[in-house]
Amino acid sequence: MSTSLIIPAILLLASLIALGFTLSQLQASRRQLRILNARRIAAQSDIQKRRMELEEVRNRAKLLEDTVSGGTSAVEKVHRAISSTTFGLIDLFSRDEEFRQSARKARETHDQTSKTVYKTVRTTNKALHILADTLIIGKAEKQLASKKPGASDAPKTGK
Repeated sequence: MSTSLIIPAILLLASLIALGFTLSQLQASRRQLRILNARRIAAQSDIQKRRMELEEVRNRAKLLEDTVSGGTSAVEKVHRAISSTTFGLIDLFSRDEEFRQSARKARETHDQTSKTVYKTVRTTNKALHILADTLIIGKAEKQLASKKPGASDAPKTGK
């Protein structure tokens, strides 16, 4: 064999080796890219899951507040109907005018007191919702914002 054939053959062989190495690097890079992409998707999924859980907590708190408020209104209406019926019957069937006047004063006091009680229940309900929102939901939001994607939720040991 002549040197004129050996040099191109060596160059061709070196080119084939370089091409093979490049293809193997390309495959390794694609594999790493797929792994990286899967981790990115998992991290985004974890963040979205925590956001949905936080939204569920918010919705449950609002539902609880609305339920207490609605229940208070319903009880207040029934209470008002019962007291109106009772005081109305006293006023209708009582023959003693002094007793009627006393019952009317009692009704005014009763109605004012019950309005105050129901207003207090509603105000307390709203205050508790605000407090829960500040303490529980606010804390959860801070934790969500401070967690890094892929961070484990497992407790850390101090070893």
